[in-house]
Amino acid sequence: MTSSLARFSVRRPVIVLVIWLAVVAAGFTVGTGVFERLVGTVGVVPGSESDRVLELRETVAPEPQRLTAIVTGVDANSPDVRAAVDRAAADVRAMPGVDSVAPAVPSPETGQALIFSITLAPGTTQPGTPDVDDPADAVAEQAADRIHALDGDLPGSTVTVAGGSLTANEFSSQAARDVARAEILSTPVVLLLLLLVFGGLLAAGLPLLVAVAGVGGTFGVLFAFSEVSDVSVYAIQVVTMLAVGLAVDYALLIVNRFREERSVDAEVAGAVLRTAGTAGRTVLFSGLTVAVALAGLTVFPDPFLRSMGLAGVAVVVIDMLAALTLLPALLALLGRRITPRAAQPAGKGFFALVARFVQRRPAAVALSVLAVMVVIALPVLDLRLSLGDPRLLPASTQTRALYEETARHYPDQVRPDPVSTMVDAAPDSVEVGRLRESIVGMDGVREVEVVPVGDLTLLNADVDEENQEAVARAARDLASPVEVLVAGDAASLMDYRQMLGERLPWAAGLVALGTLVLLFLFTGSVLLPIKAVLTNLLSIGAALGAVVWVFQNGNLGQPDLGGTNLSVPVLVAAIAFGLSVDYEVFLLSRIRERWRAGAAPDEAVAEGIQLTGRIVTAAALLLAVVFAGFLVGGFTPIRAIGLGLVLAVLLDATIVRMLLVPATMMMLGRYNWWAPGPLRRFHARVGGRFDEAPSEAEAEAEDPKELVGTAY
Repeated sequence: MTSSLARFSVRRPVIVLVIWLAVVAAGFTVGTGVFERLVGTVGVVPGSESDRVLELRETVAPEPQRLTAIVTGVDANSPDVRAAVDRAAADVRAMPGVDSVAPAVPSPETGQALIFSITLAPGTTQPGTPDVDDPADAVAEQAADRIHALDGDLPGSTVTVAGGSLTANEFSSQAARDVARAEILSTPVVLLLLLLVFGGLLAAGLPLLVAVAGVGGTFGVLFAFSEVSDVSVYAIQVVTMLAVGLAVDYALLIVNRFREERSVDAEVAGAVLRTAGTAGRTVLFSGLTVAVALAGLTVFPDPFLRSMGLAGVAVVVIDMLAALTLLPALLALLGRRITPRAAQPAGKGFFALVARFVQRRPAAVALSVLAVMVVIALPVLDLRLSLGDPRLLPASTQTRALYEETARHYPDQVRPDPVSTMVDAAPDSVEVGRLRESIVGMDGVREVEVVPVGDLTLLNADVDEENQEAVARAARDLASPVEVLVAGDAASLMDYRQMLGERLPWAAGLVALGTLVLLFLFTGSVLLPIKAVLTNLLSIGAALGAVVWVFQNGNLGQPDLGGTNLSVPVLVAAIAFGLSVDYEVFLLSRIRERWRAGAAPDEAVAEGIQLTGRIVTAAALLLAVVFAGFLVGGFTPIRAIGLGLVLAVLLDATIVRMLLVPATMMMLGRYNWWAPGPLRRFHARVGGRFDEAPSEAEAEAEDPKELVGTAY
């Protein structure tokens, strides 16, 4: 299969290049139209009770945007200060699209701050995503500019304005800036490492061409997806990272094998075909297994997770196709300029020595590795999902500054989101009165505000932080003759956890089944795929354990956030699992190759690890550099994802692949490649179609000059 693709690419390299140029051109022109359709919503469960309340509110009586402004570093009781603030408030009140401006309130705690709120005109809805063309956004920006002008009127003061679309824009733009900064910082390092690993400018440039093809092609696919489904703004950021990382992985594997093949036979065409039959087969199964892992995200109804899954599958498949077609075409045209490199003796070298050390005491090594990974993973038992708050943003943002200044000068105003109960009845009805009395009597409830929403009524309960979920759950359990729906942050988090509980088994089952089937077709073994899934879970557990310990529990200089943003765990688990399988396939391909060549099981493992150790280590290092760029950002979820993926990649490529895998394979011995008779026969019929091909006789039967056509 891979040989057929390579054979066409070698025979018609110019046609292949033209096709990929068209794909990339379409992606970077038409496909970039997806940027105008991106949504920033995270943690929404369509159809859930909390989501239905939001839809009703938007349909019946949309909630207007509200901005909050705070002026600090001033004497709040000074007439001159009050006059300057009042003038700014009057100017904002006179702007078209502004409904009202509340009087400025001095800080009772410090006397050094004034706070006031701005409500935009009815009909300008609270945005879920930033939209530069929304008139409400323009009004909010204009109002913020006028208030910030107080800096000049009140020397020494600090003016902060946030809320509404201003905050929505800050969250999205901060995430985008973090990813852009990560790319700027990681790209030079990646380029330098590529030069060192590939040993030449031409060879080092091939992964970048595959990455460009992957990004451009995925933009086109996401644009098509946006016609029928929401696409998250964060999906674009993940796409670029995965495109570069997987392009490096696949190109490193193929180019390295091509150089080995040319050291045996200098003919370019034959080397490309033999590479396609070995390394190309590995790339095919690696890409499919990574795609299956990311496809598990599409099971979740959350638009964020679903679009992440769609984007991930798209970039993996396109990178894989580029590696199996574009790369052979480029090698056919430029392969003579890439220096051949003989493979290091399979039984000698650092990685073989490590493998043999492990094989002498496999049980002790396996138990030691297991203990280390379990210790790192232990904090994941304390994982608590959170919607997050302004502390996720860096201190330089207006939203974070407003949160901290309000907590300092107006501590009573820093309250959690109210528990909102939507009642299908009028505000003065008996049903609403009884429900309000029931909610008022619940523990932790300070007061309940009655808000008319068209023909419906919204009961907003001010609840202490520790009683939020209990009150939301109790409100949902209240008996009433009319329809009652409960929303708010606590209710939304309850709905999200319920969704995860219902869909996670299906997602895990899909990923596990797909991985087991593909690895069986790849290896012909029943036990190796099971072992691969179990060892991958160790890497995921350790990665998430570190994320919880650092960001949720507040270690290594990070604030104690009390929870892990709900966007992090599932995304890190899916990507980490896919990348772990990626390296598993790389390793098993050479081990199986040596075993089929007649090596004993222990020798096949040692030789396979030696042949792949350098590749897996280099690929993991390059990928870790790509994801490490996330760590320098200011948006906590992006940094948490970066930490989780860096640790997952490095732990998997070192401790798991170099220590745990040889230890477990040594203990399994000849059972590594065992399968029941019916499955062996099935693999012979089906798996053989994807097996190593062509043979040497088949490769020699091809006329190299005929194959490359105009390439020579």
